[in-house]
Amino acid sequence: MIFKLTKTICILIFVWPLICFSQADYPNKPIKVIIAWPPSSAIDTVMRRITDALKEELGQPIVVENKAGAAGAMGSALVANAPADGYTLLFNSAAMNMLAAMGTQTTYKMPDAFTPIVHVFSSPMVLVSYPAPDVKTLQDLVALSTAKQGDIFYSSSGHGGPSHFAAELFKARTGIKATQVPTKGSPEAMLELIAGRVTFYFAVASTALPPVRDGRVKALAVTSKERLAIAPEIPTMDELGYPNFNASYWNGIFAPKGLPQPIADRLTLAFNKVLAKPEVQEKLISTANVLDASSNPQKFMRMIRDDLQVWSDVAKFAKIKPE
Repeated sequence: MIFKLTKTICILIFVWPLICFSQADYPNKPIKVIIAWPPSSAIDTVMRRITDALKEELGQPIVVENKAGAAGAMGSALVANAPADGYTLLFNSAAMNMLAAMGTQTTYKMPDAFTPIVHVFSSPMVLVSYPAPDVKTLQDLVALSTAKQGDIFYSSSGHGGPSHFAAELFKARTGIKATQVPTKGSPEAMLELIAGRVTFYFAVASTALPPVRDGRVKALAVTSKERLAIAPEIPTMDELGYPNFNASYWNGIFAPKGLPQPIADRLTLAFNKVLAKPEVQEKLISTANVLDASSNPQKFMRMIRDDLQVWSDVAKFAKIKPE
């Protein structure tokens, strides 16, 4: 027993300085960032816009790989099972929480399988309606549902996605009744609205604003805490009497569970410095994103857990199950 204990102590004496050195020397090789969504998706575009600045900040190449599939679960699983050394990171979104809220079976547990690094940005959603004469405001939409005894429809970009969850949260908060028309993606969901086959749709702001600008749809409210800088004419849900309407779609960086704190701190500092650069902010805010630039692992984890509770309650209320 004494021999085994002495042997363990000797191993620790030999290995511990190497572990400490590897953390202090981080990073000393290229860093891989797995994006759990396809090329040219919104989250992919953001990462590729900040890659050069991040490379300069960390002093190492940033290798971006798209591993799409299963609503982001495929890329998430790859990172959850990677070494917790800071050289394999994940860029994913609130879809992780929505999968968990529905009870989707995955090879990892959300959020315990990850070390949250930094909340990069949120994508506010805009409640848009078909530009009918009787629906000019959010209150009009609620009144219409009451008048039609719930015989109205809303489009979503897919079952269990952000637009589906946001609409069901809206139903829970307002008491209206409406039926989902799921589609294969946001372009098709918007076309359903433009054609007048549905009454409303919760779209991410970057998708919503172009048809709002040309009058094809009407913007009723935005889910961000403050009005959008590029669309200040759209009121917030808070202003319209629905405070804490938590439906902005967060996007952030994760590492596998067990990442050493010094490495997490190094990555957090680097990302926040990059996101604070005026040229980066200008590029991302112009596409209706709300940047954070002051996040840290602890704050991000609290955000994730609070968000997961919201969507778990919505999934229970609306009986949303994986298909």
